[in-house]
Amino acid sequence: MQDFFQLIAKYFTLKKIIFMSGKRTPFSKLFWTANTIEIFERFTYYGIFIGFAIYMEELGFTKDQLGPVQGIFLFLSYMIPVVSGTFADRFGFKKLLITSYLAYLPSVLLLLFTRSYSGIALSMISIGLAAGIFKPLISGTIRAVTDSTNKTLGFGIFYNMVNIGATLGPLIAAKLRAISWHYAFIAAAASILIMLLITLLFYKEPSREIEGITLRQKFIDLSKVIYDFKFLAFLIILGIFFWAPFWSFFTIGAVYVEKQLDTAILYDTISGVIGTTITNLISKEVNGRYYVLGESIANSAYYIILFQIIVSSVVKRFKAIPVFTSGIFLIAAGYTAMGFARISDPAWFLPGVFLFAVGEMASSPRLQEYITWLAPKEKAGLYMGTNFLAIGIGSSLSGFIFTPLYGIFEKSHPEYMWFLLGGFMLAGTIIVNIYIKLFGAFQEVKH
Repeated sequence: MQDFFQLIAKYFTLKKIIFMSGKRTPFSKLFWTANTIEIFERFTYYGIFIGFAIYMEELGFTKDQLGPVQGIFLFLSYMIPVVSGTFADRFGFKKLLITSYLAYLPSVLLLLFTRSYSGIALSMISIGLAAGIFKPLISGTIRAVTDSTNKTLGFGIFYNMVNIGATLGPLIAAKLRAISWHYAFIAAAASILIMLLITLLFYKEPSREIEGITLRQKFIDLSKVIYDFKFLAFLIILGIFFWAPFWSFFTIGAVYVEKQLDTAILYDTISGVIGTTITNLISKEVNGRYYVLGESIANSAYYIILFQIIVSSVVKRFKAIPVFTSGIFLIAAGYTAMGFARISDPAWFLPGVFLFAVGEMASSPRLQEYITWLAPKEKAGLYMGTNFLAIGIGSSLSGFIFTPLYGIFEKSHPEYMWFLLGGFMLAGTIIVNIYIKLFGAFQEVKH
């Protein structure tokens, strides 16, 4: 307990030092403009995606139909950024931002008018493409407008903006779709229009180092890294045994809460802790009874906002792979709790999300940092691109494989899906350790 209070004290001391230090370069207007755009984009992206499975089910589509749409959507979201630096060199950040909005807006608006499977699939695939174009542009802007005195704080603020948008999007979209899905889609479209206006009026092209690599050379460089079969095997293991079950929380979590748990009991549990006023904001009323909305609690972003600094201050003391595997254990424990929510008390889902969030905070950033540090300094971005490759493969598998599999389990024992996902995660820790025993750990390069 003493260690816990020391961490809390360290957290607030760190905030005081960061925000009151006079040695760092002040952030520019472009820095705050970019972060504001990021909030609205994550609002749109997660506002649509987290509740998408609920939407499809209410329209009568099966999980076999849902899964491929989710898979392609996530694949594009994470594969397009692998080569986007080349396009940013040629066209500039601002033009690519506007291009992403021009793909986003009609795709969201189409959801207002179509109920056909092909129409919805086209909309979501186009949104995934737009998100993939957008994804690296704001982080690239933050990198361009910060320096050695403020980049750590700058990226910390950026990461918080991502999670603020990822929190508000599902919360507001859920409340609106409880009235009508049209309202949720209109809010997403309005958010895109706001992004467009901010970009046109306030976003200035940042001065930056040009990557200077053609698309052909990008693929050649990627192929050289991927032809390192030891590294390729590592990426495949990550994709199958970490990213695929990890993303399944976001593909099926909200619909599991909404359709399989007694959310009236959840309402009573949550309101007993935080009061009815706040709980009503994340719930819908039906015939005088309140029910918690699935998207409002099947989301880890709000825990990340609260606890990322504390978790990061702990895990940075340890080596990357032990931290990564410890995070996997926590996620597996979270999935187990989510499964128990179906066969025991629905309130088990709440600590399940908390454990998932802590596991995510421990494993995901540490893993991405580890992969970056495997590369020589001049190839750090390239290696991060390969990490996007692993995420793209794994997240798409979550849609193509685990969502249809959940459709089978939900007919009688939906809780089994969470036990299976937890087992996959635990198998991943075993396979990673076997891999290291057989081939040895990678050597980090000191930049």
